[in-house]
Amino acid sequence: MKIALPSDGTQVDGHFGHCRFFAILTVDENKNIVDEQRLPPPAGCGCKSDVVPQLAELGVTVMLAGNMGGGAVNMLVRHGIQVVRGCSGGVREVAEAFLAGQVADSGEGCIAHGHDCGEE
Repeated sequence: MKIALPSDGTQVDGHFGHCRFFAILTVDENKNIVDEQRLPPPAGCGCKSDVVPQLAELGVTVMLAGNMGGGAVNMLVRHGIQVVRGCSGGVREVAEAFLAGQVADSGEGCIAHGHDCGEE
């Protein structure tokens, strides 16, 4: 399994489309994180860039994010990537909490927080 998280360094970035890079964590069958890569985002903003097909090509199946617009959610789901919004904290800590079953999707998009980030 591969999990991606938008990051501003060591923390989960609060906004999918504006992160410094995506942390991509490889998880083994025992739910241990065994590798971490960084994918710099391409030019453009979130779902308007080609980052989602890149993530899918790398084998990412889960996106743990702070928040994102509806366009990004739809594109990720179309590429077979489960979306979990409402995440905050350290990248590894959030991933480990997800693997332990302690993280669930908030169900809220950017528009619920006063942003209009491509809520198509």
